[in-house]
Amino acid sequence: MKSVVVLGPQVYQPFVGEEVQRQQLTGRIAMVTAGWQEDEPDDSALAEALAVPSVNLRLYARWEEVISRDTELMEAHRRRQDQLVELQALYQMRLRPAMKVARQLLASRGPAEVLDPERENAIDAIRRLDAHHLARVIELRREFDERYQPHERPAVFEQRAEVARILAKCQTVAIAGGHIVVLLNRLRMLLPMPALSKLNIIAWSAGAMALSERVVLFHDHPAQGVGDAELLDSGLGLIREAVLLPHARGRLKLKQAKRVSLMARRFAPALCYTLDGGDRLEIGADDRPSSSARVLSESGVVETRP
Repeated sequence: MKSVVVLGPQVYQPFVGEEVQRQQLTGRIAMVTAGWQEDEPDDSALAEALAVPSVNLRLYARWEEVISRDTELMEAHRRRQDQLVELQALYQMRLRPAMKVARQLLASRGPAEVLDPERENAIDAIRRLDAHHLARVIELRREFDERYQPHERPAVFEQRAEVARILAKCQTVAIAGGHIVVLLNRLRMLLPMPALSKLNIIAWSAGAMALSERVVLFHDHPAQGVGDAELLDSGLGLIREAVLLPHARGRLKLKQAKRVSLMARRFAPALCYTLDGGDRLEIGADDRPSSSARVLSESGVVETRP
């Protein structure tokens, strides 16, 4: 990859065009709007913002074409998704009490020499649960890939080849947000990684999350229930040692020090980067964020690190 840059959300004040200008990108840009699902073709505003020649890779539509031809793959994929949904529910059942205990311990008052080891142990229990869940998710996907060999099936192979031909004529890939599960599935199934590795990448919202090693869902004040950040899946792994948090101001209680501290400590040594409107994070040659950005600190505040 030539460069990887992730941006804050583009919903209210799109600035992806400024990034294109900053990098002096004049070549064709391939757009990925698969996370928009049925709205994938409604890309005129994005194309206008990019202000250079662009083409939509149509990954959502391409998958619809695949499953219309390969019903066996469609049914197998649906079964796997049902399994993943059930697995996520079991993980949530175990996660809620573990998070409650950790929060209670962080809020408890008493001698540090007594409390601190218990706090660390409680957070470590959450880390172990996260790791177990992620391993189960990866194993389910591995079993599916080994049994059905999706990339070798004619309907998928042909679409991937066509995407590769389009990417060969592009300089950059712009990956928009939307439904993270849908987006990740389409990227894994239809986007050839060797072709992607030769291009600049600009991504935001769910598109940015999809590039990381671990995809974390988060919302401190959902419409119903208690919001516990939860591990969803592994991402494409193009950004290392980083948990990306788009729309952080709206979704996280960033002024509650204990919640901030718990999240930072839970995902350490990875850093939790907030990505709000106007934010920009450049990824270095080692696949780690290299530009200054705001991160959740273990002390419970949001701080800017170089």
